[in-house]
Amino acid sequence: MMHEDERSITQYIRDYAAVVEQRLSAVFDGLDIPPRLMEAMKYSLHAGGKRIRPVLAVAAAEAVGGRAEQAMGVACAVEMIHTYSLIHDDLPAMDNDDFRRGKPTNHKVFGEAMAILAGDALLTHAFFAVASSVPRVVLEPERVVRIIGEMALYAGPAGMVGGQAADMEGEQGRTTLDELKYIHTHKTGDLIVFSVRAGAIAAGASEAQLAALEQYARKLGHAFQIQDDVLDVTGDEGKLGKKAGVDEARKKVTYPYFLGVERSRELIRQLTEEARAAIGGGQIPHPRRLLELADYLLDRDH
Repeated sequence: MMHEDERSITQYIRDYAAVVEQRLSAVFDGLDIPPRLMEAMKYSLHAGGKRIRPVLAVAAAEAVGGRAEQAMGVACAVEMIHTYSLIHDDLPAMDNDDFRRGKPTNHKVFGEAMAILAGDALLTHAFFAVASSVPRVVLEPERVVRIIGEMALYAGPAGMVGGQAADMEGEQGRTTLDELKYIHTHKTGDLIVFSVRAGAIAAGASEAQLAALEQYARKLGHAFQIQDDVLDVTGDEGKLGKKAGVDEARKKVTYPYFLGVERSRELIRQLTEEARAAIGGGQIPHPRRLLELADYLLDRDH
């Protein structure tokens, strides 16, 4: 392997995504889980996600001078939470999607009941993944307790679940731009904020460093979701792995609906620059990979 400093950001993402993939393959080892439930969980967990959230956790740990290994429990946990949210979002009672990442959605393969249970199982097991980091990497218990508390907060009713609830009630002609920002902040942004904060907490970040990283993650998360909105209008279905144009068909509020595609793209660039600025003032000792990730996400096409 090349020296780390020589790797492109694409290779950096690919390398750590492969490590996370390997860890996720072993995360249920030794547990007595009904085979059909295990199959349903692994079907979505290994369906080809980009692993951006786990990589952000690792990059945040390294940014404050820590080791990737310290953030691996967080990396696995956040991917399980993200996957559970996608399984549930796709259900008929929610977004009623037939495809995700180019494959039939979980409930289309395993039925609604097993899909719900697979999501429940992944969410619950995420807490185990973090808790079991203590003996594996000698992570201080105080850090683990803090990470678990933040995971519950950012994934829960005041975080991702609250954002999804608001999204379910959103409707063109009724929902305001401020309400849409609330949806994006919580439905998408909070899990990105958790990824960055938790990776940094695992590595012993100071409060001042956490504040800077949170600003970075908040701006990045907002840009990320606006980019998703834009890609729903302009993206290639083959790359997206699902139908394009579904937001408009469902009369869902999006940034392109309010601002148009070009103004939305300008806002993505502005938020990306603000994210970079938040960690560029010397507070974060090794910000390179986080800065590169911001640019990488700005240019993504799926």
